[in-house]
Amino acid sequence: MAEQLSGERMSGFSLVDEKIVKNILSRLPALTFANAACVNRRWYKICSQILKRPKLASALSLNPSLHDAVKEVIEQVLSEPIRPHFAIACISKEFNLKVTHGLIIEKLGSRIPIITNVSSGIIGVDGIANELVEKKWETTAGPNIQESDTAETGLVLLVGFLPGLKIGTIPLFQPIQEPNTMVENFVMNILNYTAAVSDCAAPVGIIMFGDKTTDMKPIVAKMDCAIPEETIIVGDASADFIFRTGDNSLNQLLHSCCFQAVALVFARDRYKPEGLGEIQFHVTKSTGVLPFGPNLEAVGVVLRDSERSCLIARLEGHNSIIASGAILNEIEQQFREEDMFADLFIGVTKETQRTSDSGILTPGKSLYFYKVIGRGEYYFTVNGIGIKPGDSFLFYQSDSDTASSSCDHAFNKLLALKAELKSKNHFRLSNLADKDDKEEVLGGFIFSCHDRDQSFNEESFGDSYPFCDIFPTAPVAGLFCRGEIGRGPKSLMNEEYDDETCPRCCVHVYSTIYLVMSYLPPPLEGQSP
Repeated sequence: MAEQLSGERMSGFSLVDEKIVKNILSRLPALTFANAACVNRRWYKICSQILKRPKLASALSLNPSLHDAVKEVIEQVLSEPIRPHFAIACISKEFNLKVTHGLIIEKLGSRIPIITNVSSGIIGVDGIANELVEKKWETTAGPNIQESDTAETGLVLLVGFLPGLKIGTIPLFQPIQEPNTMVENFVMNILNYTAAVSDCAAPVGIIMFGDKTTDMKPIVAKMDCAIPEETIIVGDASADFIFRTGDNSLNQLLHSCCFQAVALVFARDRYKPEGLGEIQFHVTKSTGVLPFGPNLEAVGVVLRDSERSCLIARLEGHNSIIASGAILNEIEQQFREEDMFADLFIGVTKETQRTSDSGILTPGKSLYFYKVIGRGEYYFTVNGIGIKPGDSFLFYQSDSDTASSSCDHAFNKLLALKAELKSKNHFRLSNLADKDDKEEVLGGFIFSCHDRDQSFNEESFGDSYPFCDIFPTAPVAGLFCRGEIGRGPKSLMNEEYDDETCPRCCVHVYSTIYLVMSYLPPPLEGQSP
């Protein structure tokens, strides 16, 4: 009798128009939506139609209570239908990293890659106030202090549903053998993972986090050499992170091993469902440093320790050693006279090789930044190692005018990208009655230097405005860091030159990196891809 009544009720509800059912289900929060998809085949089919398009969701909370902050951002990102494929969380030092990571895993599940990172600030939309927030934190406070009303606390969370992509976490272990071997294995593991899940030779994109005690320049340089330029690489080179893989393959080692970096790898799925469009990664940058002075050449390099180098230099084409201390004193005196503060860097150019999109090694040049932190009469000290005699370099200074101008260039790059995506979407959907194109851009992630001076822009949100002004309704998350990783095609990376022999930088200073994820619908029958 019960079965008969149940059947009659189901048959009665099944008479409700499909559009009405779809409208109701599309308004459900993610967990309820997931349960609804299990009711019967009809509802599963409707739920699959609702989630046929990739989706990002983000949320930010400044709640001083860790548990409340996690609850707020989880409720926000799961307030609409979504099936998370990955998650990235950025938190303040005042929140316990392991506890936060555990709470997020508890809410989102252990079957997806999750990275939790301590940052120097966060960018995102406050779910409670529904307003954009750029929050920087001082770095003098110690980690995991007791919560208080005055503590600078916060959390931003990004989750993504990206059908058509396979997403995996690839770690770089702390070296117990030759460091170069470990880095080469790390790069090969990225390429091997891609080959295992995709028909493409290289991933679509990589979001990575490097440990703050590790010099990421040589690591990213290896990646730049081995991975074709079509792969977008972004990240934080000064992170304090913890992660979980989605397949539990390395989770048993997470408590006993140390890691120099972790890469979240996005590769095209070999078995992508039919009728699914293409997810694309795009990147551009705003720089904040300006070169000045003549070309110099390193004559002698002495390692002070594992983190600092002393350089003796000369003008290129000359034999005389320059009086480095006197030159730096003159530079600083000029800054004082002009009533300006600037950090000094050297930009070192090195010969390298890169893998083209066709898989061929071609010669190139790379640019590496080192901060100047001291001087003697005939030498100066920089933060970092790896410089060799014969390397050429220029001095660079942080500059607010350059940052402002470069932000405007990034705005124009993203504006052009928006027009291009809109044109492609319109062409592919022009003949459909139900276009369902919504926004072309799924969302974005911003990596911005903590030390950039916001006074370069009269608006409140100088670092995020190029993305948020152009894509105001797209989900966005971001962080402030001290070492911004960004690599992509020169046409998008806002480079000022077209000469392929000019050096390319992948680990930046005083910059903001803008990652944009977009969706291109599948071509109509008879259209070219």
